[in-house]
Amino acid sequence: MNIENKELIVDNFAGGGGASTGIELAVGRPVDIAINHDPDAIAMHRMNHPYTKHYCESVWEVNSVEICGGKPVALMWLSPDCKHFSRAKGGKPVDKNIRGLAWLAARWAATVRPRVIILENIPEFKTWGRLGKDGKPDPRYSGETFRSFVRTLESCGYKVEWKELKACDYGAPTIRTRFFLIARCDGRPIVFPKPTHGRGGI
Repeated sequence: MNIENKELIVDNFAGGGGASTGIELAVGRPVDIAINHDPDAIAMHRMNHPYTKHYCESVWEVNSVEICGGKPVALMWLSPDCKHFSRAKGGKPVDKNIRGLAWLAARWAATVRPRVIILENIPEFKTWGRLGKDGKPDPRYSGETFRSFVRTLESCGYKVEWKELKACDYGAPTIRTRFFLIARCDGRPIVFPKPTHGRGGI
């Protein structure tokens, strides 16, 4: 995507800076804002991305309008905690508050309206739904909350599409598959990258 210098790039749930590095390689300039509640994560991100403004606080406590200072937001990247969607968690109860972190996208869409929102998670993210009394996902409502999440973004004027991509198809030495949701409100088409490695690639 083409990003003008006056537009902001925001990395929510910023970890050590891997996603920010990928964004920088893609658009040719550093991420403007990084947010994470963990001091160690922010310290590592600051080492890797010294030109980024860092906020070490809960993503829910950050005032999106205030930190953007009236500047338009070109891209907001979200990689919310995925372990409470994972099958590897087995029969353990899950934390509904952590499962609800993706709703941050809707808050930003309603306040500063990023042109593009990209959310990355595990494929099971599509099963996001209600929890039962035992604190585990209720299979009767599998995907219910996910569909509501998509409708909310659409009601804010976003076109929303999603896809599962396998890392090894893009040159990474792993067969891990990840879920990517892209929402954009600038009228431009959503385009997922074509595989660069493996059969049919380079």
